[in-house]
Amino acid sequence: MWLQVSVLYLSCLVLVSHSQGQERASQRRFNDRNGRCQYSFTVASPEESSCPGGSGGPQMEGVLSRLTLLEALVSRLVGGEEGATGTADVIEGEGGLRDAYAHATEERNRLQQEKEHLNVQLQELQKRVDELSLEAETLRQSPCQQGRASAGVTHQSGQRPASDTAYGNAAYQEMKAEVTEVPASHLLTEGGRNFTGCGELVSVGDPVLHKKADSITGKYGVWLQDPEPQGPPYPGKTVWRIDTVGKDVRQLFAYEDMEQFIRGFPMKVLVLPEPVESTGATLYRGSLYYQRRRSRTLIRYDLASESPAARLELPHASFHGQHPYSWGGYTDIDLAADEQGLWVIYSTSKAKGAIVISRLDPESLEVKKTWETNIRKNTVANAFMACGRLYTVASYAAPNTTVNHVFDTATGAGRAIALPFKNKYRYNSMVDYNHAQRKLYAWDNFHMITYDVRLGRVNSGSS
Repeated sequence: MWLQVSVLYLSCLVLVSHSQGQERASQRRFNDRNGRCQYSFTVASPEESSCPGGSGGPQMEGVLSRLTLLEALVSRLVGGEEGATGTADVIEGEGGLRDAYAHATEERNRLQQEKEHLNVQLQELQKRVDELSLEAETLRQSPCQQGRASAGVTHQSGQRPASDTAYGNAAYQEMKAEVTEVPASHLLTEGGRNFTGCGELVSVGDPVLHKKADSITGKYGVWLQDPEPQGPPYPGKTVWRIDTVGKDVRQLFAYEDMEQFIRGFPMKVLVLPEPVESTGATLYRGSLYYQRRRSRTLIRYDLASESPAARLELPHASFHGQHPYSWGGYTDIDLAADEQGLWVIYSTSKAKGAIVISRLDPESLEVKKTWETNIRKNTVANAFMACGRLYTVASYAAPNTTVNHVFDTATGAGRAIALPFKNKYRYNSMVDYNHAQRKLYAWDNFHMITYDVRLGRVNSGSS
C-alpha cells in the first residue's frame, strides 16, 4: 500500500517538475542506486526545442532520477520492517506491565480480604476474652469446692499431709493470690453452698439487656417483677412496666412473662386512678407502690382488685424537684423493697437535702421508723435498699462508675465504698433491687436491663 502511494506521489512530482522545468533552470539532489548523493542541474535551451537524437532529454533524466529516489525510499521502507520488530517488543513490554499491574491489583484485593477476615477473628477473640474475663471474675468470687474425702483426711490427721508441700509451687501461689483478692468474709458458706442470706453487697455484675423502648415516652421509666407475689392472677413471672415520660402517666403494662415482655406483647394494661410521678415506683406483695404526681402522697395500688388500697401523706417530704437525685426527673421520693420490707428514700427541709430513709408498713403505709443519713441526695444518681442497707450510685451517665455509699439501718452507721457499676447506655434513671432474684432492675436511656448482685455475710464484729 505504501509503495503504491509513493509511486503516485513521485509521478505527480515528475509531472509538476516537467511543467516547471520548461520555464526555468533547476537544481536537483538525489541518491543513486548505491546510495551516493548526486546533484543534477537542468537549464532549458533558449533556441532548441528538442535535443537531436535524444531519447527524452531532460525529462527522461528527471524521470530516471525520480525512479532512483523511489528505489531509495523503497529500501528505507524495507529497512523499516526491522524497526517494526522493535515496536512490537515495546508493545509486548507494555502488555507485560499491564499483566503485572493486574496481578498486583489482584494481590492487593486478596490481602484486603485477608485483613477483613483477620479483623472478624480479632473481634471474636476479643469477645471470647471478655467472656473468659467475666467467668474468671465469677470464679474469683465463688468459694473453692473441695472434695469431702480430701477434707476428711485433713481433719482426721489434724496436720497437713506431707504431699501438701507441693502447695508451695508457683501455680498454687498464683491461685491463692487471685482467691484472696476477695475478702474471706464474702466467701463464707453454709452446708458447703454459697451464702444466700442477707449480707453486705460484694459486687454488681455487668448489665444484661432485655428490651429497648421504641418511642420517646420510654426515655426513662420503671420495670419490675414482684419479689413476693401473692398468687393469681399475677404470679412472680409477670413483668410490669411504666413509661414515665409525660404529664399524665397512668398506664401500667402487664406481661405474662419475660418472653412476652421482650416481644412487646402485654397481656393487660391497667389504668391507674392517679398519675405517677417519676421513676420511684416499686412492686411488693401484689401491690404497686408509687408517688402521686406533684405531691408527697404515696399510694398503694392493689393489682388483683385494680384499685387503691392505701395512701399516705409522707410527713415533711420534699417533692417535685426540691431534692431529687442528680439526674433530676422529679425523683424526690423513691420507694424500694428488700428482704426486710418496704422502704421510702427521700429528703426533707429539716434534713436540708440529706437522704432520709423510712420503713413503711406494706399494708397501711404507716411510717414505722426513720433514719437520717449524711449523704446529700442531689450528689448521687440513684439508690436502692438491700438487706436493710441503703446503697447509692455515684453517677447516672458515666459508663464506669461506682456504688459509692452504704448506710446500715441496723447500726445507724454509714461509710463510703467503691464497688464498680456500669451505665452502659449513659442515662440510668431507675435502679431497684429484687431480693428474690438477687438482681438490680434498671432503666438506662430507653434500655431495660438487669444486674446480677452478690451479697456476702458480714462478720459479727463489723458494721
